[in-house]
Amino acid sequence: MAMESAPDTAAEARRRRSLKPLGTLLPYAMAYRGRIFLAFVALAVASAATLVVPVAMRRMIDFGFSADRESAINSYFLAMTGVVLILALASASRYYLVMTLGERVVADVRTAVFAHLTELSPLFFDTAKTGEVISRLTADTTQIKAAFGSSASVALRNLFLFTGAAVMMVVTSPKLSVLVLVAIPVIVLPLLAFGRSVRARSRIAQDTLADASAYAAEIVGAMRVVQAFTAERLAIGRFSSAVERAYEAAAVSTRSRSFLTAIALFLIFASVVGVLWLGAQDVVAGSMTAGALGQFVLYAVFGAGALSELGQVWSEIAQAAGAAERLGELLHERPAITAPARPVPLPEAPRGAIAFENVGFAYPAQPGRPVLTAIDLVVKPGETVAIVGPSGAGKSTLFQLLLRYYDPQVGRIVLDGVPLPSADPKRVRQRIAVVAQDPVVFAASARDNIRFGRPDASDVDIEQAARLAAADDFIRALPMGYDTMIGERGVTLSGGQRQRMAIARAILKDAPVLLLDEATSALDSESEKVVQHALEGLMTGRTTLVIAHRLATVQAADRIVVIEDGRIVEEGTHEALVAGGGLYARLARLQFRDAA
Repeated sequence: MAMESAPDTAAEARRRRSLKPLGTLLPYAMAYRGRIFLAFVALAVASAATLVVPVAMRRMIDFGFSADRESAINSYFLAMTGVVLILALASASRYYLVMTLGERVVADVRTAVFAHLTELSPLFFDTAKTGEVISRLTADTTQIKAAFGSSASVALRNLFLFTGAAVMMVVTSPKLSVLVLVAIPVIVLPLLAFGRSVRARSRIAQDTLADASAYAAEIVGAMRVVQAFTAERLAIGRFSSAVERAYEAAAVSTRSRSFLTAIALFLIFASVVGVLWLGAQDVVAGSMTAGALGQFVLYAVFGAGALSELGQVWSEIAQAAGAAERLGELLHERPAITAPARPVPLPEAPRGAIAFENVGFAYPAQPGRPVLTAIDLVVKPGETVAIVGPSGAGKSTLFQLLLRYYDPQVGRIVLDGVPLPSADPKRVRQRIAVVAQDPVVFAASARDNIRFGRPDASDVDIEQAARLAAADDFIRALPMGYDTMIGERGVTLSGGQRQRMAIARAILKDAPVLLLDEATSALDSESEKVVQHALEGLMTGRTTLVIAHRLATVQAADRIVVIEDGRIVEEGTHEALVAGGGLYARLARLQFRDAA
């Protein structure tokens, strides 16, 4: 591994020293070739109009300033007014086309990155910081928008202007042009050298800001806990330190950019002054007219100004390259769980038959700590199987493997006769409805939260599912009923209300396999009875796996499977397991004694 890391590090360093990461954005831009073409036309017209002005000025200086040339002077100025009008219209068109292209490209990139995130496996989110991911999705794409919008607009305008000015300088005075061309490498090489430093510092600044954003997102998401422990000062201190590090990194980046700008301006305009001095000698010697010198100087100023702005834009584009690199890292993440090239279709008539065959599993983050060992479990279609055991025994892991969030390292899992790795994960998940122990409620309306179970469901179906989950009454009591916006993570609802909404979502999905992970744990006794009755109706004819710590809720299961330390240690009905005197019997004695 050590031998392989060196080339990788060198390749990474070379990649960061270039603008290559911006290449990942080209496919998004090329989707709008027509707009790009029109922008180039407008750019060419605006540049040509700008370059006409020095020619008109030369003719006025050399031929126009005399009493008998008054009509010619009027013609020149009228023509220049027309040129200025064309310049204004072309510049406005170019600005609009380029800026809207930037907005469009960034919108597409944001959508693509978000869509890609939804395809990544839970393994990625096990280690990724949510705040940093959001920072890349928002702050980094905003940086790219500036590059594709204003920076690209300025860069292209000045590139055209510099090229045109350079050509016209050669036409006006080849001698002075040679001197200017000799000076260009002296100007450009330092800019390139310092540009590398700016890019590196820009990447550091963006990474540091992402760290601060990640910490802020974590604290905001747990604000109630922070306040409960009166840890506000601690949180503020840590966030202030993170922000200060981000500021220091940004200050270093800005200082580098400022230094780069100073060098660019001095080198560019010092060269213009030198060329102007040499041209003045030619005018004095009579080898060049004053108008020609004025024309050359204007073109030199145009070229110098364009080169100067290109130097400033270069650092902005370098920042965008850093942002594109960070987005590219997200886009290049590959999901650990993917559909095979030719997935085996699940049977058209779903049965809900499940089999765990000698399954062994350890989470990738902790490969040395097996969570499940030699799990053999067959669940018949329509059967209700309860899974019980101490906390940390591996019960929820069975659900995560069945949903194919992960693949077992040993053995296999089969659904309706098809091994899960051979099937499309999305097709597998479409046949499974889940009610988790910690239900997720989104910052959307109550209706849309339930609609997550089946996006094409009608309002009637949604309300029916809510009634079956004993959620209809409390939803209708909300200020706007089903259209009431629920706070982020459902903070405006009680734990029981959130769980009933999650149950309604599962009822609406109407899948052949139902996974209940402590589905009634947050309900009061009265609501639990209502929901339990609804769940019993929902479980009829469906394969159901139930995880429960409260054994009273699983006594009616067809079978109870007891797991301890990742192994199945007992299996049978409630009565048989109690009579067996094993782990289940001990758990039952503790719970029912406490209840008594």
